[in-house]
Amino acid sequence: MKKIIALIVAVLFVFAVASVSIASEEKKAAPAKKEVAPAPAEKKAEPAKAATKVISVSGEVAAVDAAAKTITVKGKKGDVVITVDDKTLADVKAGDKVTAKYTTADGKNTAKSVKKAAATKKMEKKAEPEKKAEPMKAEPAKPVEKKK
Repeated sequence: MKKIIALIVAVLFVFAVASVSIASEEKKAAPAKKEVAPAPAEKKAEPAKAATKVISVSGEVAAVDAAAKTITVKGKKGDVVITVDDKTLADVKAGDKVTAKYTTADGKNTAKSVKKAAATKKMEKKAEPEKKAEPMKAEPAKPVEKKK
């Protein structure tokens, strides 16, 4: 009886693995067919979306290029080169922590706003003298009374 149950479970397992692998192959083949026809329409729509989408990056200014009017911000996802105006270029220097909001158009990142992060100074707390607890005096244990 145990052998029959083990055989049935093994056959069901083989069918489950086979169906999953066939289903994954069909999913890989299906998107390739869909991408061929609507791809030109999607490419036209993407630049319009990218121009209006504002992206934010926070990090440290790695480099300032005055000639190209760009700053390079080291964010969590990598370095981002952003074109800025003259006023921002004068205010920001390498090593500053900034939060920049920018848009992408024609492969060029243009700053909408660049804000320096507030300088955080660690407040030194005056160490208060700790009060040491006095050790408790141990009293001898009382003998347990027997109940009658």
